[in-house]
Formats: sequence, C-alpha cells, structure tokens
Amino acid sequence: MSNLVTDETVLPAVTAAVSGASGLAGLEGRLLVVFDGECGFCNRSIRWLLRRDRKDRLRFAPSSDPAVRELLASHGVLSQASDTSPDTIFVLRNTGTHVEELLVRSNAILACLRVLPQPWPFFAAVARLIPRPVRESAYKLIARYRYRIWGRYDSCPIPTPEERRHFL
Repeated sequence: MSNLVTDETVLPAVTAAVSGASGLAGLEGRLLVVFDGECGFCNRSIRWLLRRDRKDRLRFAPSSDPAVRELLASHGVLSQASDTSPDTIFVLRNTGTHVEELLVRSNAILACLRVLPQPWPFFAAVARLIPRPVRESAYKLIARYRYRIWGRYDSCPIPTPEERRHFL
C-alpha cells in the first residue's frame, strides 16, 4: 500500500502497527490533534480548543510523543528517526481504521472548528469558502514567525489535572 501525500490529506496509511499503540486505540471517534509541544502559539491554541470542546470530541498529543511519531511516519510525513518537530498541525480522523485520514495545516484547523459547539462550525464553513492557497499562505506565514512572536518552551508544558484526560 502506498501513501499519497497532498496538501489536504495523506491517504491511505498503514495503521495496523500503530492502532494498538498506547493511548491511540482509545480515541473512539474523536479527532487526534498533533501539535508542536514546544511552541507557545501551539500551546495557547490547544488551551483555546480545550476550553471550547464541551462535547469532548478532541484529543491532543505533542508531535514528540513516540507513538504519534510512529503514526505520522506511517503516513509518510515524518521520519521516526528525525529529531525535528514538524512545523505544522496535524489532525487525524478515524485513527486506527481503514479510513484513517490525516489533515494538515488550515484543513486541520477547520476540522477542529467543525466539531466544536456553535458558532465555530459556522466560522469553519465560512473559512472553507476562502480558496485553499490563500488559507495555506496565511497559515504558513503564521507558522514561520510563531516562535519569534509567541516564544518557545524548553519542553512541552504539563497539562493541568483536569486537562490531562484530553491528552494521550
């Protein structure tokens, strides 16, 4: 089975080896949001999503997690041996199934907004009308300057006790 990498999704992935990995098998229809745990902007964004995820539809994992790195490597977007964190957000949908889908950049953000309570799905629908090249350019601009503007942590911050159940 070969991987097809596009700007929107990475399909299909060989997930049998990873589906039993610690923590990843228990997603039960939730989206897995993979983020740069050392990025100040990324951490603020995850906390913003946590406050609004009243239906418990999201789970979070830093890209430095070994099981997550293995999963991303199975999609062909990250080498397991790589020391670098990806410079983008990933959202995995239907993790561990034959229809697993990996969304990247602006499409990943829109997927997160769609599962939040209103008005966020409405904003996601409106943002989806913006041509993808424009959305991607805006995303890449923010990603390029995120460390300079919002800073960088030495390590991934520890979530509060009430937030821990949302992290893998």
